[in-house]
Amino acid sequence: MADIANPDRADAGRARIDWALTEMPVIRDLMQELAREKPLQGLRLGGCLHITTETANLARTLKAAGAELVLCASNPLSTQDDVAASLVQHDDIPVFARRGESHEVYYQHIHAVLDHRPQVTLDDGADLISELHRSRPELLATMIGGTEETTTGVIRLRAMAADGALQVPVLAVNDAMTKHLFDNRYGTGQSALDGIIRATNILLAGKTFCVAGYGWCGRGVARRAAGHGAKVIVCEVEPLRALEAAMDGYRVMPLLEAAAQADFMLTVTGDKQVIDTAHFEVMKDGCVLANAGHFNVEINLEALEALSRGTSRPREHVQEYTLEDGRRIRLLAEGRLVNLAAAEGHPSAVMDMSFANQVLGVLHLVRQRGKLTPGVHAVPTAIDQQVARRKLAAMQIEIDTLTPSQQAYLASWQEGT
Repeated sequence: MADIANPDRADAGRARIDWALTEMPVIRDLMQELAREKPLQGLRLGGCLHITTETANLARTLKAAGAELVLCASNPLSTQDDVAASLVQHDDIPVFARRGESHEVYYQHIHAVLDHRPQVTLDDGADLISELHRSRPELLATMIGGTEETTTGVIRLRAMAADGALQVPVLAVNDAMTKHLFDNRYGTGQSALDGIIRATNILLAGKTFCVAGYGWCGRGVARRAAGHGAKVIVCEVEPLRALEAAMDGYRVMPLLEAAAQADFMLTVTGDKQVIDTAHFEVMKDGCVLANAGHFNVEINLEALEALSRGTSRPREHVQEYTLEDGRRIRLLAEGRLVNLAAAEGHPSAVMDMSFANQVLGVLHLVRQRGKLTPGVHAVPTAIDQQVARRKLAAMQIEIDTLTPSQQAYLASWQEGT
């Protein structure tokens, strides 16, 4: 069973998946190791993830480990249809994902994965596990746990836990150091700008670029935009992050003030209605709006529609809204994840570490079955360290080790001045 758009593109998808694997040495090594050991033999896995070349290599690895895996998309515009076709036809992994699927079909696909009765879920945004709790609670009895890939999903899971709704343990893969320090910063930094540039082909140098949110993703975007020659403004609500942005050399100001100056505005906050009516009313003619947060709620699209007298589509991923006074506001990728909707998502080299955490996280959940309490759990430091060591080895980088004397010194308190 599967629901994909273009079965005839399977060979093209396989070529791109194999290309991505050349930049994923940690996943490649894990795939080979786990194929020999089969530690997940017979385990039912359900994944709600972006169906990309990198995700395909994660899926291949989990199947090589013996798991029975079914996938759906975690965003209606992030599916790469050739990749979905390849997974179905060449790897015999059921996939329920079509690029551009409707809201209704999106949730039909989530339920198709839940019909597989997964013992472990892999999420990017927490849609799968939240829907399981909301409408399929009978599946909880056989659940071992889940993993969560992204900041937005971890926020949702912690809200579920605070409400007493989360009934299984979930590993916050997003919070692993080898994930958020690299995937969020370097991955989003490059891929978000890649999406903006592909969608618009507008030169960034000399333009004013506003980044709303200065978490690890925002830090990465700001740094890359500055590298392109843009004049970067950062908008924040957290004083420590705002202070850091200022000391990193960026202008920091309220979003309403920035909206009147910006040529580009990118949201990466994980919150809703960050850019709203008041901001649209002061934006420059031709301002480009994009979102790199997980859900398409960061830009108030209904408010933008209400202010507009008409829309046009001058380029594939650009919807141009003409306001009553004639100003044009250019929205990219329908306000969805611009790096996946208008480009190809994060580079494989950073997803290598993120998905290594996913694989090792699933193994950890299985080995700790029955020992972890319901709630959001940190990825064990040992897994983080293992991923970092494997990545360094793949990059042929060697580091020093402490001597026994140095270790003893760090563990003692008696030696002083």
